[in-house]
Amino acid sequence: MGLEGVRPDDLLPILAIILVVIVIALGDIFNSLLPSRAIPASEEYTYVSASNPEEPKALPSLGDSPSVELSIIVPAFDETARLKPMIESTLEHLRSLSPHRSFEIIIVDDGSKDDTSGLALKLAISHAKANAKDEIRVVRLRTNRGKGGAVKHGCMHSRGERILFVDADGATRFSDLEALWKKMDELEEKEEGGPCIVIGSRAHLVNSEAVVKRSKIRNFLMKGFHTTLRVLGVGYIGDTQCGFKLFNRPAAQQVFPPLHLPTWIFDVELLLLAQFLRIPVLEIPVHWHEVPGSKLNIAGASLSMLRDLILLRINYLLGRWSPRDFQVD
Repeated sequence: MGLEGVRPDDLLPILAIILVVIVIALGDIFNSLLPSRAIPASEEYTYVSASNPEEPKALPSLGDSPSVELSIIVPAFDETARLKPMIESTLEHLRSLSPHRSFEIIIVDDGSKDDTSGLALKLAISHAKANAKDEIRVVRLRTNRGKGGAVKHGCMHSRGERILFVDADGATRFSDLEALWKKMDELEEKEEGGPCIVIGSRAHLVNSEAVVKRSKIRNFLMKGFHTTLRVLGVGYIGDTQCGFKLFNRPAAQQVFPPLHLPTWIFDVELLLLAQFLRIPVLEIPVHWHEVPGSKLNIAGASLSMLRDLILLRINYLLGRWSPRDFQVD
């Protein structure tokens, strides 16, 4: 018995099944290529600060009620050269505000090989203010999780009414937080206190000297990346990767628990989750400059970017990942 008499339309269900099997197989392959997740050690759920430098205390939970106005999450991997000026400029701005805004800075040492956590604790002690609610907390991860893993860990254990994550290199002018803060005020009023996200953007710098001076291959990859984002459905965001994003607590409670990607492309998943959950996201231009000392390997990052973007689309398409998931940080 051959295929005589079989119409092309009769083959469509079979081809559809074959396509689904191929997509699932690809998903399994790409899932296996993700960085392995080590079982979190108990000490990763503790912190040290100026008030308890020798005796780690338990971290709070994102599910708790907020106790400060702002949490600042700083993921740090081998950042002894760049962390100090970034923290000092951050504190200078925060302490210049009137009225004062209570805050905490959570430095998450992402399994550094250098003395990043030691430097962070020294900064916490040297900049501590007597009888002040504000403090720098230092959390050390035993193994390197990736930027996304470090940011998620810090956010999941923050106390702020609003939560900002910012890169340790200080490339974004910290005082630009006020533009994001004002826009968040407006957005929260419009959304009646519901979840809101406001993100810094360098999209306005595309033709500026700061970007033009970057290597041709870096700019080429950047254009390819944004083309891919349009295919994924988050092309409405001009700059997904700026390390300066502000969340109110209701938004953070919705987008960080289901975050899967621990790598540097995690911002895309956060914005995709916001889109799925219909959380408004606004972009605000920020001042930015290139800072030497980046740990990003162009070739390796390009391959991992492609892998993670495909993985992202396949897993959400198949329903393996969902905005309702809860991933242990």
